[in-house]
Amino acid sequence: MRNKVHVKKGDNVYVLSGKDRGKKGKIIKVLPSKRMVIVEGINMITKHVKPRSQYQQGGIVQKEAPIYADKVMLVCNKCGAPTKVGKKFLDNGSKARVCKKCGEVIDILTNSGD
Repeated sequence: MRNKVHVKKGDNVYVLSGKDRGKKGKIIKVLPSKRMVIVEGINMITKHVKPRSQYQQGGIVQKEAPIYADKVMLVCNKCGAPTKVGKKFLDNGSKARVCKKCGEVIDILTNSGD
């Protein structure tokens, strides 16, 4: 079974549930094998880092942790609202992601990343 995620790197998303519910952010990384995404400024954790070399700095670091892709919803660039993603074939035969609320084309998909 292929693990597909409805969002991709660079998308703006809205968090539906959890401690960061209602916040918006940009996707930094997608982990399709785990069905998770890392969103900029969302689900921040504290990590204690030990210096591994003589010149590396140790200490306490704040970083983003992955959240399930099902907990985020794509934000449309045109209408600015969280929306479901639809797929549509254009007149020239290419496939595109479409906003279900306003019908605007979000982006054109390539054959490798359907």
